[in-house]
Amino acid sequence: MMHSAPTLPGIDALWPLCLEIAARRRRRQATDASAPIAWSAARGFALQGLWDDQALELFELLKPLLDQPRAGTPWAIGQLGQSLDGCVATHGGDSNYVNGPEMLVHLHRLRALCDAVIVGAGTAAIDNPQLTTRRVAGPHPVRVLLDPALRLPATLRVFCDRQAPTLLACDAARTPEAARRVGADQVLGVPGLLRPDGSADLRALQAALQQRGLGVLFVEGGGVTVSRFIAQGCLDRLHLSIAPVIIGAGRPGLQLPRSAAMRDCLRPPGRLFRMGADVLWDLDLRAARSAD
Repeated sequence: MMHSAPTLPGIDALWPLCLEIAARRRRRQATDASAPIAWSAARGFALQGLWDDQALELFELLKPLLDQPRAGTPWAIGQLGQSLDGCVATHGGDSNYVNGPEMLVHLHRLRALCDAVIVGAGTAAIDNPQLTTRRVAGPHPVRVLLDPALRLPATLRVFCDRQAPTLLACDAARTPEAARRVGADQVLGVPGLLRPDGSADLRALQAALQQRGLGVLFVEGGGVTVSRFIAQGCLDRLHLSIAPVIIGAGRPGLQLPRSAAMRDCLRPPGRLFRMGADVLWDLDLRAARSAD
């Protein structure tokens, strides 16, 4: 009599373990030594036993995020979904959806594993996003809207739905005005956030979030905000997903200062993952900066 091979545990078994690692990080608790995912100071987390291929690949993709320490300096991962010609939306701002459903699930996983999700005012105004984890199991992150100029309306869903804690990040000098708009409990006044040129000092933002216990950050968009995090050296990792679509004369993704020569260009170590029809680049920006 022939016996079929036992079914290996997959993503459904792996995902709750990833959520538990993130929960313990937030509570600053030690890792359970008997867990199927073991920890070592030298190698970070490692899967124990046999797993199916999909679970192994997902763990490898998420491991840099899971390995982040429970305390210390802030750490940030960014995400951009773009077309083959480098656009994140049409000229008019339509981005629903550049990437396929697999990338949307991945987006929600990143939200669930990070302490806070950050979007810029432009993306918030156009998309009116919820920034929740409705496509996966897991907690909603704290939702942070970066709006130094206070141009966002108080009618956005994130300010009204009360599904998750929400913070309107503005310069501390404008805290009273922001509180009148969305309520004092939804305002993060950051000292020195607004630079003389009108741009945001993102290190000041990270420090203010760190003081609230929000040390692992997910910069979800849009292209301008992610680009500014990279330009200011505040993004440690970038998940850049490329969809098999050509938009043509759309809104560009990364917008960074130009380099005079190829030797001056940032060349981050990267790994490639398939997400349905999309291709995901996992780029280690911290390693690229350290090599310069």
